[in-house]
Amino acid sequence: MVAVAPLQVVFGLTTTDILVLLIASFAGGAFGASLGALPAFIFTGFMVIAGEAANVLAAELAGVGVIDSTEALSVGITGSVGFGPVFGPHVAFAGGVAAAAYAAKKGYMDTGFDYHESKNIAHALGTKPDVLAVGGLFGIAGMLIRQTSAGLGAPWDPIAMGVVLSALLHRVVFGYSIIGSVRSGGIMDLSPFERDEMRQTAEGGEAIADGGARTDGGTAVKQRLVVEPWLPHQYKWSGVAMIGLAVGILGAYIGLVTGSYFLGFGISAATLVFLNCGVDQIPVTHHITLPASTAALVWVGPSNPEVTVGALLVGTVFGILGALLGEVYERIFYAHGDTHWDPPATSIVTTTFVIALLYFAGVFATAGWVPIP
Repeated sequence: MVAVAPLQVVFGLTTTDILVLLIASFAGGAFGASLGALPAFIFTGFMVIAGEAANVLAAELAGVGVIDSTEALSVGITGSVGFGPVFGPHVAFAGGVAAAAYAAKKGYMDTGFDYHESKNIAHALGTKPDVLAVGGLFGIAGMLIRQTSAGLGAPWDPIAMGVVLSALLHRVVFGYSIIGSVRSGGIMDLSPFERDEMRQTAEGGEAIADGGARTDGGTAVKQRLVVEPWLPHQYKWSGVAMIGLAVGILGAYIGLVTGSYFLGFGISAATLVFLNCGVDQIPVTHHITLPASTAALVWVGPSNPEVTVGALLVGTVFGILGALLGEVYERIFYAHGDTHWDPPATSIVTTTFVIALLYFAGVFATAGWVPIP
């Protein structure tokens, strides 16, 4: 109890609440590892859609006097399940990513995945106790990062920051390079992928300098691409910008017509069920819809949203920005590395920080849901 007490100051929670979060986050991280990080995140999308649909309905019912207005303000499914210790990305997804990094390091994964096995976040990790324990511990870590960031009022999405710092933590803890092996073309160069350039690596991910096929003292050797784009169908700048424009408009429109910051995000996350099932060319767009919806709503004022051309344009700009930043971060942290580092989460940290800065500058009258110190 004494060890937990200092956290009350930052979190603004009782000791009992903190203990409940610790226990629930361990379970959420372990469950995310068991399902696999990507399937767990897809369920985040389903829960956010359910929660935001319920919130929109409650607001409509309150507007016509069917229910009390305070009932329409309940956090409900979105906050406690979709973004909480059950399917919150900082818990379930981040726990699943860390568990995959651990399982690959231990040699538990042999799926024939084209990249390093630890990047196979669509793969369910089952019931191995040590793997689930790692997922659970990183679920706790993600929760602590999220609660600390929000408690301090750090001006960015605390959940996305939990995902980002959890990725940094698992690379350090399990001995992976933070950036990876950058080739002569530079960190932003993905042209070796287009030329199918390969390298020899040991199972743990380290490159074999002489390029020869050898077992390295019994360690299995695998051929891997020199660089591994996060999405082979979504890395060219023109296509990334175009999907940012189109989905940015949709995210802004969804936010404006429903008054929901998060419904577009939930829809984007849920569409990844097709990617997880192996459907080709499915784009990843939640780092586009979330900033687009948020920026559009804070532009017009979330208390009385209406669809305006100006708000759509603002949302579109943030959609394009979110898409392009995702590509920048994938080239820095994913393409050359050996574990999954989430480009969308890193992009969302940045776009929400920009929204906060524009609020401080007086461009936006509110920062919406983005914490403000």
